Order: sequence, then structure tokens, then C-alpha cells
Amino acid sequence: MNRYLLSSALAALATAAPTALQAQQLPAAVIAVVNRDQIASTCTQCVVATGQLRAQGTALEARENQLGTPLRAEGQAIQALVNAIPQGGQPDAALTTRIQTFQTNSQAAERELTAAQQTIRRNQQHVVNQIIERMNPLIQQVTRERGANVAVDMASTLAINPALDVTPAVLALMNQNAAPFSVVAPPPPQQPAAAQPAAPQPNRPRPQGR
Repeated sequence: MNRYLLSSALAALATAAPTALQAQQLPAAVIAVVNRDQIASTCTQCVVATGQLRAQGTALEARENQLGTPLRAEGQAIQALVNAIPQGGQPDAALTTRIQTFQTNSQAAERELTAAQQTIRRNQQHVVNQIIERMNPLIQQVTRERGANVAVDMASTLAINPALDVTPAVLALMNQNAAPFSVVAPPPPQQPAAAQPAAPQPNRPRPQGR
């Protein structure tokens, strides 16, 4: 009986297999091509955000000059004084203090500029993320409307038929959205403070037996 049932099941599977394989066949690819770099650099709000990021970079350069110019002058003046010390001599107390102050100011300026550079990089990535989040759904929408089922970035192609290019349609939809992009990224998450080791407990004397 079991052998008969197994044979019947195999026969039914063999009969159904062509239908199952046919159902798994994929449709023919209909490709749309989009130039995301062009959209990200030319859409109205993209241009506005790029200009604001450029202004941040210009302000950083100005601050770098503001901090660096007096530090360079002070460093040259200190070096001249050090060079004037007779061979085998040491800087006096006033010059030593001046050198220490110069080093402290240089380190503070470096920390400030490094933090500002990191902030600008976060702002740039923040804008890129917003552009992508706004653009990708529009690419999908235009791809469906044009009857395509695959969207390919133009940067990944060698040559295309211009009829496949949906960049102008996506760009037009991007420009319909007048909401500006934020050019100030959220602050980075705070790192959890390291747990302080527990203070050692003093050893209590054991009671002596009688």
C-alpha cells in the first residue's frame, strides 16, 4: 500500500513539475537608466544645500586663517629667540612660559579645527542621505510609469540608448518638492562612559576564637 502511494505521489509531482517551473520564469528585463549624480548636483534644493555646505567650508577656512596667522607669527618669533640663546644655554623662565603657552594654543586650535572638519563631513553626508531618500522613491515611480522593471545608474553603464534615460523625469519630480534639505547633521551619539572599577573593600579583622 505504501509503495503504491509513493508511486502515485511521484507521478503527480512529475506531472506538476513543468507547470511549477513555468510559473517561476522571470519576465524579460525592461531597463530604465538614471543619472543620479546629475540629479543630486542640479536639483533646485540640491543646489541650495550645496551652496550652504560650501559656505560652511569657506567659514572654516577663514577660521583656520584667523587661528593660524598669529600662531605662525608667534612660532617664528619664539624660534628666533631660541636661536639667539648661546650654545649650551637654556631658555629663561619668561621664554619657557611663552613656549608652553604657544604649545597650548596650538593644540587648542588643532582640536577646534579638527572638530569643525568632522562636523562639516557629517553635514555633507547628512545632505547626501536626504537626497538619496528623496530620489529613490521617485526613480521607482518613474520606472513603473515607463513600463520598466529595472533601474540602472548611468555610472554603471558603458553605452545606452538615450530613449532609456529617465533622468529628466526624475529631476522634474525632485524639483516639485520645495522642502529644503537640512545642512546640519544631528550630533553623533554619545559614547557610554566607561564603568568605574569598584573601590576595594577593606579587609575586616576576623574575630579571634576563645
